[in-house]
Amino acid sequence: MSLILYAHPFSSYCQKALVALYENETPFEFRMLSPEEPEILHEFEALWPVKRFPILVDGDRTLLEASVIVEYVAFARPGPFKPIPEDPAAAIEVRMLDRIFDNYVSTPQQKVVFNAIRSEADRDPYGVTEARTMLERAYQWLDRHMEGREWATGDHFSLADCAAAPSLFYADWTHPIDPALTNLSAYRARLLARPSFARAVDEARPYRKYFPLGAPDRD
Repeated sequence: MSLILYAHPFSSYCQKALVALYENETPFEFRMLSPEEPEILHEFEALWPVKRFPILVDGDRTLLEASVIVEYVAFARPGPFKPIPEDPAAAIEVRMLDRIFDNYVSTPQQKVVFNAIRSEADRDPYGVTEARTMLERAYQWLDRHMEGREWATGDHFSLADCAAAPSLFYADWTHPIDPALTNLSAYRARLLARPSFARAVDEARPYRKYFPLGAPDRD
């Protein structure tokens, strides 16, 4: 039975799951979450009333949260992609970096974006300043962390890199990475060149006009 992914190609967390599926060469059915597809939206909401995506369906099992989906794909459909190392200590580092990219890059990045979508009266400039400060601190730490590394935890592309790719992609649009942070900038460039993420980026190109801060003419 084919896996079913409910997602939108412009969503960072959906891209995180897509990278894993592409890395693993896993067949799946993509169900687009869009107002133009009300029946699919209804299916999605029935599966997960919280209405956060992506979600993955495998028969009678529904998987929530992108990190879980990445691990599940490797477990349920063994293939070339090993998102979690077998060594327990290495596995802990991968999961730690996954949480760092989600919580300290993607979350503040999205706070800035969501603030831009709100009406002027409902905006939170203090919260946006906090979010940008968090991004600066995360960038500085990640630049030091990436010294001498090809991927987030070394030589092996992992769950952490699935998280890093869309996080850094959109974060640099939202709050540009200082070019002086050469390790982090080079890592972002390597992620963009990775075929799995390059595919996800290309599939999302038609939706760039919806980026509320204005998508830059690059990447």
